[in-house]
Amino acid sequence: MGIKKYNPYTPSRRHMTGSDFSEITKDTPEKSLCTSLKKNAGRNNQGKITVRHHGGGSRRKYRIIDFKRKKDGIMATVVGIEYDPNRSANIALICYEDGEKAYIIAPQGLTDGMKVMNGPHAEVRVGNCLPLSEIPVGTQVHNVELYPGKGGQMVRSAGNSAQLMAKEGKNATLRLPSGEMRMVPLVCRATIGVVGNGDHNLINIGKAGRKRHMGIRPTVRGSVMNPNDHPHGGGEGKTGIGRPGPSTPWGKPALGYKTRKAKKSSNKMIVRRRDGRAIK
Repeated sequence: MGIKKYNPYTPSRRHMTGSDFSEITKDTPEKSLCTSLKKNAGRNNQGKITVRHHGGGSRRKYRIIDFKRKKDGIMATVVGIEYDPNRSANIALICYEDGEKAYIIAPQGLTDGMKVMNGPHAEVRVGNCLPLSEIPVGTQVHNVELYPGKGGQMVRSAGNSAQLMAKEGKNATLRLPSGEMRMVPLVCRATIGVVGNGDHNLINIGKAGRKRHMGIRPTVRGSVMNPNDHPHGGGEGKTGIGRPGPSTPWGKPALGYKTRKAKKSSNKMIVRRRDGRAIK
């Protein structure tokens, strides 16, 4: 998918870029696979803001994506590639031979009319979903399960892929997009190929209003707040943060402070962290 530029008839338009949607072949979503998406503006069931900078945004429907790919041994045909406002990747509408329709994440190279299949007997081909035990070492995969049957949780955003590095015992070793080396049970499933829409990261938003359309509210620096609102606030004019290191709005250390639990149960599955260090 390519990037398009705009004529600079306003200052904000000068550097703005967008997707040309050249991969998109279907304009309207499948009604039976859409559901309403309730907005909560980052608030929990008590009405308290638990995630900042959420609110507003355009109305949109949620497309129900089949991350599990459990319909084994039945061939499906790609009906069309669609835009999904809920994720960076495009999605593909597929129709199984028995008439059932489903949405999957569209990998690079998947086009209308192509056939895809799930299960251990599927070919190692773009768009097919297989257990890691049936995938050759060195293959690039996406939509990877962490727990058997739970559905793909890793490597789902535009342009990403993981590489199957080794298979040993009951586990496979994957190199994730972050550089982390992680073991995943061989019975877990993954989809062959690289997630499409790889140019997504090259898009320049261009203006603040476009972020508001996405439901993202402004982020304000703590140093320009009052001291009752943020630990960095207060002081006459431009002053330092007034403490040994940067803090979150709640006074916890920020920027580099490690929050992962030392005894987290999944630590044993991580061979090498993304910073190159091994888990102790």
